[in-house]
Amino acid sequence: MSSEKEIIKALEKVTHPEKKKNIVELGIVTEVKQDVDGITITIVPERSNDPFISSIKSSVTRVLKEELGNDTVIKEIKVQPRTIVPKQAAKPNNSLPGVKNIVAVSSGKGGVGKTTIAVNLAVALARKGYKTGLLDADIFGPSVPIMFNARDYKPEVRREDDADKIVPLLKYGVKVLSIGFFVDPADAVVWRGPMASNFLKQLITQGDWGELDYLLVDLPPGTSDIHLTLVQEVAVTGAIVVSTPQAVALADAIKGISMFRSDKINVPVLGLVENMSWFTPQELPDNKYYIFGKDGCKKLAEEMDVPLLGQIPIVQSICEGSDNGNPVALEDSLSGKAFAILADNLVDKIDLRNRDQEATERVKIS
Repeated sequence: MSSEKEIIKALEKVTHPEKKKNIVELGIVTEVKQDVDGITITIVPERSNDPFISSIKSSVTRVLKEELGNDTVIKEIKVQPRTIVPKQAAKPNNSLPGVKNIVAVSSGKGGVGKTTIAVNLAVALARKGYKTGLLDADIFGPSVPIMFNARDYKPEVRREDDADKIVPLLKYGVKVLSIGFFVDPADAVVWRGPMASNFLKQLITQGDWGELDYLLVDLPPGTSDIHLTLVQEVAVTGAIVVSTPQAVALADAIKGISMFRSDKINVPVLGLVENMSWFTPQELPDNKYYIFGKDGCKKLAEEMDVPLLGQIPIVQSICEGSDNGNPVALEDSLSGKAFAILADNLVDKIDLRNRDQEATERVKIS
């Protein structure tokens, strides 16, 4: 019977295909047990959807028999999900002390599917066990209520500690507030800038958000007073910019990245999300048609030195899910998995940002 030390030494010969390091060095082997029935190995991958887990399990079995003898009995190789506690920036948000990370979801122009990305990303984070909120700050075109099938939701306002608190909708594990909950869907929202900014402040500060790991803020397209209001009101952990691969959209995405990186704003850009990367017909799931161009955001990400967080295709189910209030991120389909990967990548980038950079300061603009 081999010792635990011998088993671990053997496991050091199993290399993660992507990380190029052995699984012991990576820290994903969390337990080694041996009894009369054989060896039990527990593996906790860094990502819940690690595509190399099956390969790693096969390599573990092969290497243990090679190193410890062909008569070695592997009783079980367990794969358990990693419990991740999101890291919080050093200085808490003064307006929202219970919220660990605030992420601005933006786009340079309209029509690129920014809200679709924000909604499905929020749902994907909630499905992974994170406490997640979504604030629809697209004051003039709120479509979040449609995507959550909550057109008729009217938030309760309750009195707490001599202050009014607005109770968010809780659906699919996400706390949601939108101006769309307060206005008639048939009415156009015609507000001057200060009026819109004041309403956004109310949703931020009076929302009963409680404890959240991530609060996503769906901003209006372009750059506006709403963007300035957000960064003045709270310390934004970072921003993601949504674009299509089309040259016109990319030109506006550059402006969005530049705005967040400007000296006055100084909010870290966590990455780009390429939406409508290709079209895949439902009846031809293996076919890709690059109708807006190929890899536009990938090239821009390299030029601007920002990560590419994900590429989301045009798929009928994504459009249908947005229209009927059942986000595709609820499914374990290929489209649902694309948003799960996007959520993993975002979490990784936020953790790196909080580890390596100072906390964002609230912007003071005179």
